[in-house]
Amino acid sequence: MNETAQAPPFGRLAGAARRLLRGNAEIAALHNRIAACEAEIAELRRAKEAAEAANTAKSRFLASVSHEIRSPLNSIYGYAQLLERADGAGAVQAARTIRRSSEHLANLVEGLLDISQIETRALRLNRDVIRFPALLAQMVDMFEANAAAKGLTFHLERPAALPEFVRGDQKRVRQVLINLLSNAIKFTESGSVTLAVSYRNELATFEIVDTGIGIPPADQERIFAPFERGSDASVHRQSGVGLGLAITRALVDIMGGDMRVTSEAGLGSRFTVRLMLSQPLSPPADATPAAVVTGYAGARRTILLIDDDPAQIAMLRELLMPLGFDVLAAQDGEEGIAIARSAPPDLVLLDISMPGKSGWETADILRREHGPALRIVMLSANAHQFNPGEDGHAANNMFLLKPFEFNALLDVISGQLHLEWIGPGEPEARLPARRSAPAALPLPPEARAALGEIEHLVRIGHVRAIEARIDELAAAFQELGPLVAEMRVCLDAFDLEALAAIARKAGRHGD
Repeated sequence: MNETAQAPPFGRLAGAARRLLRGNAEIAALHNRIAACEAEIAELRRAKEAAEAANTAKSRFLASVSHEIRSPLNSIYGYAQLLERADGAGAVQAARTIRRSSEHLANLVEGLLDISQIETRALRLNRDVIRFPALLAQMVDMFEANAAAKGLTFHLERPAALPEFVRGDQKRVRQVLINLLSNAIKFTESGSVTLAVSYRNELATFEIVDTGIGIPPADQERIFAPFERGSDASVHRQSGVGLGLAITRALVDIMGGDMRVTSEAGLGSRFTVRLMLSQPLSPPADATPAAVVTGYAGARRTILLIDDDPAQIAMLRELLMPLGFDVLAAQDGEEGIAIARSAPPDLVLLDISMPGKSGWETADILRREHGPALRIVMLSANAHQFNPGEDGHAANNMFLLKPFEFNALLDVISGQLHLEWIGPGEPEARLPARRSAPAALPLPPEARAALGEIEHLVRIGHVRAIEARIDELAAAFQELGPLVAEMRVCLDAFDLEALAAIARKAGRHGD
């Protein structure tokens, strides 16, 4: 009886225990949900902070880029206006300033493109034959004067025995050295900058040592991030947007190399780069440094230029014709195809963006009609359409981005046509024989009168009127395109004496 009376309290106790357990489980689940929410909130907070940091970096980058673009543009724009006002006076100084400003802009654009290609993994490496001692000599030529202008001593330390030729991506190796040497000189106020080079077992080691401001330990990793320039206030007083070291490390990594920095604030820095640069099994036929090229040996070669910009054609004519090339020119794809049919060239330098047929369409037709013997090099500013060629799909053999250095173009030409360059003092008999010039076409009386007027305007130095008259001549007589391009080259260089001689000679031939 007593046991029966006691049952309900035990049942109530068991029920309470079950309710307590369920409550504990619910509390535990609630705690888990709270923890998950807190983790999610923390993740959102981190994402928000990262987005704000990225937005701040973007704003800082855009402000820096805007400054870096506007400064050289102002120099170009200002000197152009001064030349107009002075009718060409002070042309040499203006040309130097405009060239330096243009190089600055080109380097900035190239840096932005490199960062984009690295981030999208679209950067491709070439396997060029590099003239190793010539590359080092070029670095000395480029930076010795810059260092001297700041009162610094520039040293090149290299062993007497270095391989004449190595294999690697010449543009990227050169870019790495230029970035590091430029920084070394920029951030060194007194003392010296040294480029030390060694080579062993196909491993090239480059050490760039300066006695400059140094890098604090906290910044020695930070400076390799894009758009970061370190915390020292003196660094931010120098020009630049913080891309150089980021690009340099990325390029070294992509080339399979190693890069390290040791530095102490106030005592200078040492950047060490190690790259595998193998030696070619046999030296290339061209063993003349491009800096001293005056011609080439063997049969005379013909190069066809296809570009809708007359200034580009005129510039390339001025480079190639004195070296002994026959140069043909067309301002669109259709004209270029027709010229190639009537006078097959050895090499075509081809732009991409043109009216009518694009460069790629033109290249496909040229390849079908002339086969693999014709060498086709895309010479274009369309970086997003970059295709190095020789991949079995595109018709081109190589691709060279504008703006380009003349030496780089000459290296491309020698590689495509297997040329042996001739340097100063080489026997004249080795140079290609000149073909007889085509007979000059008779000029209409209006064209002869225009040439006479241009010659008169040159004598009185009226530069703007000369430019206007040349434009009128080009519009009225399209067949005088090469002559007009040649006169524009002289006008752009403010070589008025040569311009008068061209106008006088062309007017006499027209009689």
